[in-house]
Amino acid sequence: MDAILFDLDNTLYPAEKNLFSLIDVRINRYMEEVVTIPRHDVDTLRRHYWEKYGTTLQGLIHHHHVDPEDYLDYVHAIDVQQKLSHDIHLQHSLQALDIPCFIFTNGSQNHARNVTAALGIDHLFCEMFDIRVAGYIPKPHPAPYQKILEKIETPAERCIMVEDSSANLKTAKQLGMKTVLIGAHQPHSFVDAHLARPADIGPLVESWRTEQVR
Repeated sequence: MDAILFDLDNTLYPAEKNLFSLIDVRINRYMEEVVTIPRHDVDTLRRHYWEKYGTTLQGLIHHHHVDPEDYLDYVHAIDVQQKLSHDIHLQHSLQALDIPCFIFTNGSQNHARNVTAALGIDHLFCEMFDIRVAGYIPKPHPAPYQKILEKIETPAERCIMVEDSSANLKTAKQLGMKTVLIGAHQPHSFVDAHLARPADIGPLVESWRTEQVR
């Protein structure tokens, strides 16, 4: 294996940290106060946009012509250290990997840097790819995956995708990647392995590399 792509939120840290609740508040406030959507319509529209476009941002771009950069700056203006602290086990696990690691998130690069810095692992990634990599098109659409594979000059068959979202792993598998689901176990044919936490990835990667050598 030549590259590992890690999702960010609820993957590199446990969903129980509830960091995304801070972002949720900011998204709702942006829709209500900046886009001037009536409060009673916000939740319904968010669900609709998520189901149709994959992110709230895409719905707001299509239907309200928002500036995506303004949106990203606004919704990620949170104090991640309220919820996160250094994860020594994850640090040691990533340091022990001799495979280039990358962030692949539907959030912003600034948010990715804040989260990984809070976890003490920001220096362990070669690059952080965010929602901008394919013109704000989000996972699980294949476009951002393909853009990243081009940028890192690595075939999908030589990559591992680590995610908490089975939908995002489905696309990764269709492209030829090995797939690792983090968190609650969900049996799917397109998930190659399930881990309770990303810090446990080392032995799994080594077993896959050994299989390739045989």
